[in-house]
Amino acid sequence: MNLPNLFLADLGPDLSLSPQTVREACLALRRNREAWLARQRTRQLIDILAYTADQWRQPENGFRALALRDGPRETGLGGSTLARGLDAFLRHLTFEQLEALVVQDLGDTRRLDEFSGGMAEMRTGRLTLARGPALIAHITAGNVPIAALNAMVLGVLTRSSQFIKSSRGASWLPRLFAQSLAFNEPKLGACFEFAEWAGGSRELEAVLFSEADCVTATGSDETLADIRARIPVNTRFLGYGHRVSFAYVSREMLSTYSVGRVARDVAADVTAWNQLGCLSPHVIYVQFDGAITPEGFAGELAAELARREIIEPRGEIPVAEAGAIQSRRMVYGLRAVAPAPDPDRLRYESAFRDLPAGVRVWQSEDSTAWTVVYDEDPRFVHSCLNRFIYIKPVQRFDEVLRFAEPVRHQVSTVALAAVEHQLTELALQLAHWGVPRVCPVGRMQEPPPAWRHDGRPSLGDLVTFTDLET
Repeated sequence: MNLPNLFLADLGPDLSLSPQTVREACLALRRNREAWLARQRTRQLIDILAYTADQWRQPENGFRALALRDGPRETGLGGSTLARGLDAFLRHLTFEQLEALVVQDLGDTRRLDEFSGGMAEMRTGRLTLARGPALIAHITAGNVPIAALNAMVLGVLTRSSQFIKSSRGASWLPRLFAQSLAFNEPKLGACFEFAEWAGGSRELEAVLFSEADCVTATGSDETLADIRARIPVNTRFLGYGHRVSFAYVSREMLSTYSVGRVARDVAADVTAWNQLGCLSPHVIYVQFDGAITPEGFAGELAAELARREIIEPRGEIPVAEAGAIQSRRMVYGLRAVAPAPDPDRLRYESAFRDLPAGVRVWQSEDSTAWTVVYDEDPRFVHSCLNRFIYIKPVQRFDEVLRFAEPVRHQVSTVALAAVEHQLTELALQLAHWGVPRVCPVGRMQEPPPAWRHDGRPSLGDLVTFTDLET
């Protein structure tokens, strides 16, 4: 399948960009938007997005075939991992779910088309129109491509032209999706631009920021602070910084009947996008006193990850990342052979928390493909990712919140494996603690389009409203 060179990034890594090139690209995006995208109705745009996503789900689709053929080389992800991640994203891009997103965030599917109002507004004599930015500049991270794809979908719904700036080599999959949108509607494809340059190219970014009406950025907190300082005061800025996630398994789910299913669901969360996204778990907290012990659950998870490696291999990773895994394995391997304190004392007496905790390690042979560390020290610890997961035992759920307190304001998602009557109460505690998303285990990396990223309305943060008092 031969694709046309529609975007700057299609011209290859040797393309030398100048501030003037970026400015001209931004002006062209604005013209193309005014000529076509700004005139479309919301339901027509939803139709294009849903139709394109449905095509991608078909095995014979050329864009899908290209993504799965070249994706491992371009993204560093295994083919099976890439296919599962794409399917999880695409199956939510239906007409019904996209329409529900617009209604949820804006109150009415017509809100971007014309002045409209719900019952509450009409009782007060008001109608409202929502307007998206004419030009959005996206500064995307390179770890998981789904964040960029989701940002593109939101931009289409708000009728915004979009300039997507990626780090070197990170724009391939988003560009392929844009190519498929352009194949179905060339005028929509003309409202996208992609470019790659190293972070901190201030001359290029200064032009991009000055031309954009809205800037979104995903990256470290330090990166976001630097970008925010360079955004013009009247330009809207939406930053998505460093986030972590974890899971909790209650004792009721550790029966011999259900532990296998829970282990499979947790393994699905750990292996999705190779654990690189902010929705991936770093730690699995497992409650004591179930039919299966937390250490026994760690063994079940290790066996499931070994099976996953056969059907969905992780793929190669950079030498530095593999070295980080080996180094951490050595640390926990040494702790595993050290004498451990009485587990009952560690279980119930906080006074003994400073003692060396019991440790056991399961790992893939002759590779860094997966690692499970059972550690009786319940304090939250960041994983080195790439399918490296911690299992930590706790007595009660409130202990989880206490030991995760250092990352309280960085948590993105908490997954729960609990019986139905517990879910609402646990979710209520997490909500008051500040967690923006709670989901079942097995679905951490599969948020629906209407998911409120960082607890904020995705479309609502992009648009500006005009009220008409009748």
